Amino acid sequence: MLRGDRIVLSQAITLVESRRDDDQLLAESLLEKIIHKAGGAYRIGITGSPGVGKSTFIEVVGKHITSQQKKLAVLTVDPSSQVTGGSILGDKTRMEELSKNPHAFIRPTPAASTLGGVASKTRETILLCEAAGYDVIIVETVGVGQSEVAVKGMVDFFLLLMLPGAGDELQGIKKGIVEIADALVITKADGDNLKLAKKAVANYQQALQLLAASSSGWEVPVLTASALLGTGVVEVWDMIERFRHETTVSGYLEKNRTTQNITWFRESFSRLLQSDIYKSPSLKATQRQMDEAVRNLSISAPAAARQLLESYRKSLRD
Repeated sequence: MLRGDRIVLSQAITLVESRRDDDQLLAESLLEKIIHKAGGAYRIGITGSPGVGKSTFIEVVGKHITSQQKKLAVLTVDPSSQVTGGSILGDKTRMEELSKNPHAFIRPTPAASTLGGVASKTRETILLCEAAGYDVIIVETVGVGQSEVAVKGMVDFFLLLMLPGAGDELQGIKKGIVEIADALVITKADGDNLKLAKKAVANYQQALQLLAASSSGWEVPVLTASALLGTGVVEVWDMIERFRHETTVSGYLEKNRTTQNITWFRESFSRLLQSDIYKSPSLKATQRQMDEAVRNLSISAPAAARQLLESYRKSLRD
């Protein structure tokens, strides 16, 4: 994998995504071995509502990045069916040209039940791609709403794509997402949409003035781009590079990554703790009892959760 073998990288990602206990132990060992080889890439999160053109935009930006002899990894998260749990995983077909580029690696992953528009092992996948020698990593998220903030805790730069003329711009934006965005880009700014895009820029710039200043000290810009015409793409990338330079010099980039690592540790512990709780046969029985009690309204959900917690504590003492 360290030599850039794409097949081995894919196998490693499959390993860290596995829910089998033996695979998880092996994955932890793998991460321990490569952790000091990771961290060299620039991590970019891109989000936006369905139909905004995320995949098309990423393909055009990706071609620009790879033209500079940089290796690009695109981690795309597909929404999973809440009924069957299945996922389309069609990003390689949506990024047909980029998927054939020898300097690009596209890995679609189902979001499953994870909130925040990212898969549960996205952080680990980022590290694996960095160890494999990729210079830029783009995480394309589902675009599921305010819980999208999860991706902010994994990347260095967070880009929000918006459509021109999609109703009332000031009412249509999600404040929680806009507050954490490092830049806004109005997509499909071509043809009849051009006038609408320029109006949207003015509206968003006005709205951003009402929000608190960014913790990075960066003034959030609003740009336009057309993936169809290829316009605005160079400007967007130059802006991202400028952000990278400024936050590196200020020390914000290093500080932000340290905070993200602590968050990763706490999330990993919570996930392991929850998994450990449900492995006990007696606790499974208690959970089923609590499920039935909540279903029958004979106990409130918080009280049922408290009883399950007490049962877990008792099992530790025993």
